[in-house]
Formats: sequence, C-alpha cells, structure tokens
Amino acid sequence: MELRAWMRLPSGRHLDLINPDPSAWDHQDLSIRLSRTYRWGGESCWPLPLSVAQHSLLVLELRRQANPRRLGDVEELFELLHDAEEGFLGFDCISPLKAALGAPFQEVANRLTSAIMQRYRLPDWNVEDYRLHKAADRRAAASEAVHCVGWSRQEVSEVLGIQADIADLDPLAQRYGDTPWAPWSADVAARRFHDELIRLCASLDIA
Repeated sequence: MELRAWMRLPSGRHLDLINPDPSAWDHQDLSIRLSRTYRWGGESCWPLPLSVAQHSLLVLELRRQANPRRLGDVEELFELLHDAEEGFLGFDCISPLKAALGAPFQEVANRLTSAIMQRYRLPDWNVEDYRLHKAADRRAAASEAVHCVGWSRQEVSEVLGIQADIADLDPLAQRYGDTPWAPWSADVAARRFHDELIRLCASLDIA
C-alpha cells in the first residue's frame, strides 16, 4: 500500500505530506500554517512564542539591510520561503535533531521543499546567494535566541554554537513600528507574511 499522510489545511484543502502536490495549498494556507508553527520549541521570554512566519520576515529584512543594492523579487521570495516546509511539517526542527531523526524525516522535508520550489517557480540556490542567506539566517537565530528566548550572548556561542553577530535593533520593529523583538500574534504574523507573499507573487506573475 502506498503511504499517505494527509493534512487538512485552513482553506479546507488536503495536502499529502509524503507525496506533496505543489498545487494543493493556496497562499493563505501557507501563511497561516507558518504563523502557527513556532521557533525554539515554542519557548519564549515573551507572552507569545515566535512564529516561523515572523522569523522568515526577519531574515528577509536582514538580507535587505545587508545588501548594497535592492534585492530582486526572486531573491526576496527565496528568503521569505526559506523555511516554508516547516509550516506543513508543523515544527521547526533544529539541525542536530534532524540528524538524529535521520533519512526518512529528511526525505519528507526534502519532498515538501521541492514542491514549494516548484509551486513558486524558484530555481536552485546559487552559491553566493545561499552564502548571504545563511549569514542572515544565522544572525536572525542568534538575535532571536537572546531577545526572544532568553539565552545569554555567551550561551548563544558556547551552548548553541551559533557564531554570528547579534543585532541590537529589531529590523521588523523599524518596518512595522512594533515593540522591538516582541513575537507577534498568529493573526498578525499570517497577515504580514501573506502581504509579502502576495506582493512578490504578483510581481513575478505566480498564480
């Protein structure tokens, strides 16, 4: 019997996590799912945990700030969707745990990533863009660990093993005018992620 793992999405559509169809979800489904999927195992030093949707927007904003020129729409879409498969998996799996879970888990995650890349017509990362992305992603993680979760700066380096500068100013607070580093509610995170996704899809003529 062929294995199936069905998920019901907010729109009422169905997604098979093992054999994902790139047309199975709409933009709102992805936005809502990412707003309800939490970083850091749901741990937070704030009343709310930090969503993957907010993290994705933070990485995008850090890339914008670090780039000497305006990012292209494809580059921005790469950043926005870099953890998109986690919205369907339902959790943000850290790299050491991924290694412990082994090949079957990685295969499911890879299939979801492939479906997302196909759905949004993204090519493979090129070497330089991926290097710049990872720098922004590590800086986001280090900053979140301190400002959103409560790790000390020393622990970020010595315990978590994240070697990256920690941002003091919250780029998202600068853009949206919120309390710096405060995790957003799921509704706010979904709306802001969806707005960026719709803008980029419209610009790139992605249905």
